[in-house]
Amino acid sequence: MLVISQLLLQGQAAGGGMLGMLFPLLIIVVFYFFLIRPQVKRQKEVQKFQENLREGMEIVTNSGIIGRITKIDGPVVRLMVDEKTFMRVVKSSIQGEYKGE
Repeated sequence: MLVISQLLLQGQAAGGGMLGMLFPLLIIVVFYFFLIRPQVKRQKEVQKFQENLREGMEIVTNSGIIGRITKIDGPVVRLMVDEKTFMRVVKSSIQGEYKGE
């Protein structure tokens, strides 16, 4: 009888260990689906947008500067921010298309 009770206690301890390992795994899965996966998806969308830039688009940079693309020269984009005011920025600093006014 003593041997059986010891085996049962060992089985319960092993089950508790499995439950203890399940909780950290569950946390990793939750972090992946709610934090990592959406961020990677957003980065891919922004990268695709930056690759498809073309002249005439009205864009906004990460720093909030709004301008119209007048020239694309490799990784550098020339923006017209006012009638006779131009700026050069790198493509990676462009956040998205401006949809205002």
